[in-house]
Amino acid sequence: MTKNRLISLDAFRGFTIALMIIVNDPGDWDNTFPPLLHADWHGITLTDFVFPFFIFIVGVSIVISQKNKGTSSSNFSIIFRSIKIFSLGLFLGLFGEFMHHFISLGETIPLSDIRIPGVLQRIALVYLFCALLHNYSTWFHQFSITLILLIGYYIVMEFIPVPGIGPGILEPGKNMAAYVDSILIPGSLWQGTWDPEGILSTFPAIASGIIGMLAGHLIISKQTIEKKIIWMYLIGVFCLIDSFIWEWLMPMNKNLWTSTYVMYTSGWAFLVLASLIWICDVLKYQSWLKIGIIFGSNSIAIYTLSQLLVWFAYEFLGENSLNSLIYGGMVNIGVYPKIASLLWAIFYTFICFLPAKYLYDKKIFLKL
Repeated sequence: MTKNRLISLDAFRGFTIALMIIVNDPGDWDNTFPPLLHADWHGITLTDFVFPFFIFIVGVSIVISQKNKGTSSSNFSIIFRSIKIFSLGLFLGLFGEFMHHFISLGETIPLSDIRIPGVLQRIALVYLFCALLHNYSTWFHQFSITLILLIGYYIVMEFIPVPGIGPGILEPGKNMAAYVDSILIPGSLWQGTWDPEGILSTFPAIASGIIGMLAGHLIISKQTIEKKIIWMYLIGVFCLIDSFIWEWLMPMNKNLWTSTYVMYTSGWAFLVLASLIWICDVLKYQSWLKIGIIFGSNSIAIYTLSQLLVWFAYEFLGENSLNSLIYGGMVNIGVYPKIASLLWAIFYTFICFLPAKYLYDKKIFLKL
């Protein structure tokens, strides 16, 4: 099952990355179907599943692939890899700012405009904590820490008063997460007064990673594959029911990474992964998963490429940019703008797929 199990996980990772590129790169943000946009604040859309799914996958991968558990070499490898992922995230953020300021505006980047938090930065921190935790704890300890993180975060957000505002306020820029970020994070925040990848909300994101680790423990257990799938379905349903009950007390919110959001997205992650293992390992239908497997085999590299190409696709040559020519051209000939925007996003994803396919065919797997 080991080989097929990894194929299932690669497919899950790859489809998640593909969806991430599609939702990050529409033809026009003002002409995008609602499911391909993040929820404005409370609530959840298809797009809001992408990031927690990837973090869940990180957790699963830690358990099924980590070697030399608990050794100094393992710890050094974990720390060094986390630094590399964090640094790559900073570079991608600075690259976009540099291209905009220096080439478009002829200016250097003010230090106050540099944003330290980000997607890869959060992944790096989650990986660091989860991988080290895996080295020195059992699944039960990890389960207990997950409860502490989720309940503790709920208590902090709902009952500790924000200075000058009060307790239980979960509005943008007025909650405890925003207050902590405004004090501790130098440089700029994504939304001025708050950041979706801030410090405090990283703790429940770590819980998402640990839940992925718990799924990993189940996958490598000695139970039959059928029992593993059944357990994953049961756990997924339990997480969903728990999120529905907890939502009476705390709304689902991706920007705050609320505890209900963790449980809801983790529930669906269990169900999706169980389904992929069932299709891949039990039914042996693997050919249609090929696109996901190709994307998933070099996920970080392809995500990085998708971020680097943004400026060249959208801003390079201004009105004659690739985006203007293709998306704008479709709109000019009468294609409904939202459909044209989606078609552009799919085309952009296909551009990213080509190097992924080349690397996969050459058996080149780039890892940080």
